[in-house]
Amino acid sequence: MSGFKVLQPGLLTLIQDAGRFGHHRIGLTNGGPLDTQAFKWANRLLGNPLNSTLLEVSIGGLVLASEVDTFLVVTGAEMPLKINGVEQDRWHAHRIRHGDRIELGFSKQGARAYLAVTDGFDIQHDFSSSATVSREGIGGLNGGKLQPGDYLPCSSNTKGQSFRLAEQHRPQYQDNINLRVITGYQQQAFSDVDKRMFFSSEYEVTDRADRMGYRLSGPEIKASMEGILSEGICHGAIQIPADGQPIVLLNDRQTIGGYPKIGSMISIDTARMAQQLPGSKVSFEEISIDEAHNLHCLAHVKFERTEPEDLGK
Repeated sequence: MSGFKVLQPGLLTLIQDAGRFGHHRIGLTNGGPLDTQAFKWANRLLGNPLNSTLLEVSIGGLVLASEVDTFLVVTGAEMPLKINGVEQDRWHAHRIRHGDRIELGFSKQGARAYLAVTDGFDIQHDFSSSATVSREGIGGLNGGKLQPGDYLPCSSNTKGQSFRLAEQHRPQYQDNINLRVITGYQQQAFSDVDKRMFFSSEYEVTDRADRMGYRLSGPEIKASMEGILSEGICHGAIQIPADGQPIVLLNDRQTIGGYPKIGSMISIDTARMAQQLPGSKVSFEEISIDEAHNLHCLAHVKFERTEPEDLGK
């Protein structure tokens, strides 16, 4: 068997594919990459199917030993990439040989990086996906984060495609960002004053920010109801609990919940938010569902039309 041995797993490294869909009815959430754009680019720069299994590295500290000849790429947060002690460019496919040592340092900007190999890691699927959701103990190698000594199987491929994304096309991760929100039917539970407060204030990302959701700190927002009957929760839903501090729910959220929701953040911006570290500042902007649709279409077209440099030529 060929692949990579985990020497140091880093603070939180998870096996992910695009996510687990169609299983909310039995209580399983989606999982999948927090930053979908960086995830898709990691696979595209290797010529992989966009759903191929890779590693999501939070904060950094991952060290791998290669026991395979393949290509490797790292996208996302600014985590220094070293191969055999020599720093290498990110968003750039690199030839990896048996015996190489791959290190990802700690992030200088952003929170999540994505490490992919040609043809993806060969991980067994649970409920149609390899995505790890630690809260549910499902996916990945053992339902949780990587551990020292784990083995990541993948095929040898020295003839795969390899690309580089030019710097002007790479996303810029910032500490203070504006996030776009579609208000939902429960907005009627919030007064005009509270809604103006929410959309005109700055909130801070607290240390209670993980793959399930980001808890924020700032001006209190109150709903006219203390709770609702539990109902399905969409990705990006913004719950307002009794303490008035917003919670933005992400990939590993529970499938149902009973807090009032002022609206939902668009997925383009949940990806940007997931790159924020505690202490970062965020603000919110209300947009219409038509504007959200246009933004998604533009993002899709930009991804499809941006041509990376072919390193094989």
